Amino acid sequence: MTTITANQSTLVSALWPQSAKYAVLRPVLLVVLGTLALTVSAKIQVPFWPVPLTMQTFVTLVLGMAFGWRLAGATGLLYLIEGAVGLPVFAGTPAKGIGLAYMMGPTGGFLVGFALAAMVVGWLAERGWDRNIVSTAGAMLIGNVVIYVPGLIWLSSLIGIEKAIQFGVLPFLAGDALKLVLAAALMPLAWQFLVKRRGK
Repeated sequence: MTTITANQSTLVSALWPQSAKYAVLRPVLLVVLGTLALTVSAKIQVPFWPVPLTMQTFVTLVLGMAFGWRLAGATGLLYLIEGAVGLPVFAGTPAKGIGLAYMMGPTGGFLVGFALAAMVVGWLAERGWDRNIVSTAGAMLIGNVVIYVPGLIWLSSLIGIEKAIQFGVLPFLAGDALKLVLAAALMPLAWQFLVKRRGK
């Protein structure tokens, strides 16, 4: 019988524990797969009110929780580097521009916020915040705030604080709340499933 031990502090470490055999391959593969997931999530739009949902914030925060802060930080950094060198990994690319020019646009602060939020949520997950619905929801809420703060600061420098709140925050609150609820249910369920499976 395989049990989940205390040093398996994230979902990924429980599913694929660190070992000398995969010391290099494991983090590289996880980070690359993480950036692929972020890219796909940036391209998905789900009809919703008042604006369509993208799944990028959801995937960002779930990856952060599943990976822990180090892997999540590396994933976020690689994702930003991919976008900076011109790969069409962001929402609206390449139609709305690519590379640094795109990153200096209205969404630039939010992109930085994604990387920061993944690290913060990953740090909280390593301390057990992903094990029940209430604490997971709290971690996701904190993660959303971390995304909004740099996004709002940067957008305000371009269009002013009132318009930044009107166009960059308010239309997305309902969708982010829905994604928060979904993530808060998903992560504890994943842990429960894993514990039951390992207990067999």
